[in-house]
Amino acid sequence: NCMLGNPAIAVLCDAYSKGIRSYDVEKAYRYALNTSRLFGNNEEGYTPGSISHTLEYAYSDWCMARLSEWLGKEADKDRFEARARSYSSIYDTDSGWFRPRNKTGEFQPLPKAGRLTEGYGCTESNAYQQGWFVPHNVEGMVQMMGGRKKVLADLTDMFERTPKNYFWNQYYNHANEPVHHVPFLFNRLGAPELTQKWTRDICRNAYHDKVTGLVGNEDVGQMSAWYVLAAAGIHPICPGDGRYEITSPVFDRVEFRLDPAYAAGGSFVIEARDNSPENIYIQSATLNGKKYDKCYLTHDDLAAGGTLVLQMGAKPSDWGKD
Repeated sequence: NCMLGNPAIAVLCDAYSKGIRSYDVEKAYRYALNTSRLFGNNEEGYTPGSISHTLEYAYSDWCMARLSEWLGKEADKDRFEARARSYSSIYDTDSGWFRPRNKTGEFQPLPKAGRLTEGYGCTESNAYQQGWFVPHNVEGMVQMMGGRKKVLADLTDMFERTPKNYFWNQYYNHANEPVHHVPFLFNRLGAPELTQKWTRDICRNAYHDKVTGLVGNEDVGQMSAWYVLAAAGIHPICPGDGRYEITSPVFDRVEFRLDPAYAAGGSFVIEARDNSPENIYIQSATLNGKKYDKCYLTHDDLAAGGTLVLQMGAKPSDWGKD
């Protein structure tokens, strides 16, 4: 019903990419291949009437492409690579956003409120919120949407219009999961200071130590998992690609104890020096004692163990923009 897409494929892809393979991999792949045939976009590259399904299935197909590539199944890889680009099939260049198509391929009429209309081709969201879900090809999405400058302005406006308490709304709706990767897109747009600003703001205002401490439905742990990772200073946009976006940690020190079955490093530590409610911006960083200017880590970085030290300050810096 409302839990759409094909998420088991994403779980399998992410697990395999991290070396978790203590199962019959070929059988798992066969099952994933079968379910992708049952649940996916049509031959024209979309699901009639749905933005949400179309974008979710495009990501699932990217996950299948990665699994196919790792397992040496070239024909499957090429087919799923093509299907992973199907997100563009529902982008309307005239209106400048995603719109659902009907069974004959025509865009469904725009409602009066346009992309802010909840339920317009979307499940528990609106097109503005759901439309950012192209995690496997952020660069292609940005180009399709008109380029970095235009997309950065649009994304900034989305957050500035969001209510301070983050209750259910038409903009950045942290109360529901379709937008949970969106604050980290600023890293991909060359504005990591905005990822730092907004994730700290969400941690401060959407989470509280009381009965109503979560701004939305926990949904099997996702609302809390978002906080744990964001408050620690890292978060993935695209499970399966091994990249974690770095953001502003809430805590001065966090230690990740690594499972020796899958990671040799023992532990990975994130330290935030001069951290405070005012000092939310990363000024500089070192990884294992060496200068580090990237606004992301890889899973291999974490698995190898070590220490990421972040120097915090009260004003945005140029760190992470290279």
